[in-house]
Amino acid sequence: MRIRLLAAILLVTPATLATAQHIVKHKATHTTSATHSGGMDTERATQIQTALIKQGYLTGEPSGVWDSQSIAAMQKLQSDNGWQTKITPDSRALIKLGLGSQPAPQTGTQTAAASQPMQ
Repeated sequence: MRIRLLAAILLVTPATLATAQHIVKHKATHTTSATHSGGMDTERATQIQTALIKQGYLTGEPSGVWDSQSIAAMQKLQSDNGWQTKITPDSRALIKLGLGSQPAPQTGTQTAAASQPMQ
């Protein structure tokens, strides 16, 4: 046991120690009150919970906290669609809930400015 402890102490170089201290300081200064223990932003959690409620996967009011009930509702949605269940929403689930990225404009459509000839 003493040999392992001594080996561990010898492996810690000043550079390693400085890096570890930097990481601890960085994490301490970059926490945000808008993120909860689930790691999801309050506003985004509320959006997803609202969509889950509308589709019948969650009941009640959105809390903004990505909690165990939110996770269970998301996993049920994923399972019902034959997808891998995950703790956090994946892109397919977000699209299914109407919260994915906006579709690109269809090709062949032009705006008024684009249809006028250049002078």
